[in-house]
Amino acid sequence: QVQLVESGGGLVQPGASLRLSCTASGFTLDYYAVGWFRQAPGKEREGVAQIANSEGGSRYYADSVKGRFTISRDNAKNAVVLQMNSLKPEDTAIYYCARSEYDPPLTEWDYWGKGTLVTVSA
Repeated sequence: QVQLVESGGGLVQPGASLRLSCTASGFTLDYYAVGWFRQAPGKEREGVAQIANSEGGSRYYADSVKGRFTISRDNAKNAVVLQMNSLKPEDTAIYYCARSEYDPPLTEWDYWGKGTLVTVSA
């Protein structure tokens, strides 16, 4: 059964860090592009970061997170990690991961996780 599960969310203060994981089961995540997305209350879902499949390995970031967030693979755990540093209140959202058979910019996200909540508040 194909499944993506996000973990690592929580409540942190501004300036803190969190490490989100997107763990796959039922398939090898290294063969797919993976994207992290977020949706804040009352806002549309937006792309945060993407990583191409293993052959390319290219990484893409939204302007709002460049220099603060890093996406990487943990193939031993069949996972993709989103390291989030210098968190801001505006990073508060539910974070989702998804997979695509095709690399950016031709991504087609066919499986999604259920999300993990990140709250940044003093």
